[in-house]
Amino acid sequence: MDEFITIAVFDYPHEIQVLKHLLDQEGVAYFFENETTLSIAPMYSMALGGIRLKIHPNDAETVKAILDQLDDKSNLRIV
Repeated sequence: MDEFITIAVFDYPHEIQVLKHLLDQEGVAYFFENETTLSIAPMYSMALGGIRLKIHPNDAETVKAILDQLDDKSNLRIV
């Protein structure tokens, strides 16, 4: 896990649920740092630096494409 890099940071646990599913579908090795702590105490998000998505550098292009797809408001709107 030492070689994993942070590719994105999220403030709240609900923001990563769809992303987890998409990463699993692509077979990407990942973990979310601080996820458990912030699911218990969400107000600590700023103090802990948010929930960090950690991936292996070899998967960076795949994950960037997934994140770009999620940023495109026409594909997914969370209301």
